[in-house]
Amino acid sequence: MAAISPWFSSPQSVSSRYIKSFTNSRRCSSIPVAISALDSSSEEQHRISSRDHVGIKRREAMLQIASSVFFLPLAVSPAFAETNASETFRVYTDEANKFEISIPQDWQVGQAEPNGFKSITAFYPQETSTSNVSIAITGLGPDFTRMESFGKVEAFAETLVSGLDRSWQKPAGVTAKLIDSRSSKGFYYIEYTLQNPGEARKHLYAAIGMATNGWYNRLYTVTGQFTDEESAEQSSKIQKTVKSFRFI
Repeated sequence: MAAISPWFSSPQSVSSRYIKSFTNSRRCSSIPVAISALDSSSEEQHRISSRDHVGIKRREAMLQIASSVFFLPLAVSPAFAETNASETFRVYTDEANKFEISIPQDWQVGQAEPNGFKSITAFYPQETSTSNVSIAITGLGPDFTRMESFGKVEAFAETLVSGLDRSWQKPAGVTAKLIDSRSSKGFYYIEYTLQNPGEARKHLYAAIGMATNGWYNRLYTVTGQFTDEESAEQSSKIQKTVKSFRFI
């Protein structure tokens, strides 16, 4: 994925040095085939009963959750309100999508054209860095009313991460390892790592929750990522940002 995706847009460009750094960091995997971990055979997909239909919708949602980690805006957007939360963090509020999140004071904000998602917003440092936090929103069918519709958090996390792993290929691809998973207050929290051969290991911390806008359910995937090379302070900022996400 060396080419920069053309569907990011905004009034003000970030530095090309940062863009190069981020596009290189995206190569942990092509858009993950997490869907394959849930598929048994292509023939079964053609025998669509109501149960099969729910399974396919679940696989589609899982694929979007997994792929959301690879999106980050290449430009800054001043679209929504920001208010002070503390000396080091500020609150970013999205009234349209009904959420708020605390981000580091000096981080930039960007948005992307959805391209299959309802909305993608991301936050990242001004300096060159592989650290960032992104929020991807996608629509869900009526079969999904709460996170447990995807199964228990342990099975959900195992399926998601195992679907990203390509260490068994020859030559070996990305290695994905699940670190931790838990459920709290309607959110699934998942911590895992991704590493391409010969590259720095990436740590990912995700919070996944569900809400309705009054017409249909939507899945919110908040993903923070940083590498082994990043400072402990940066990793702490990432986790604090992800944990601060809440619906309004």
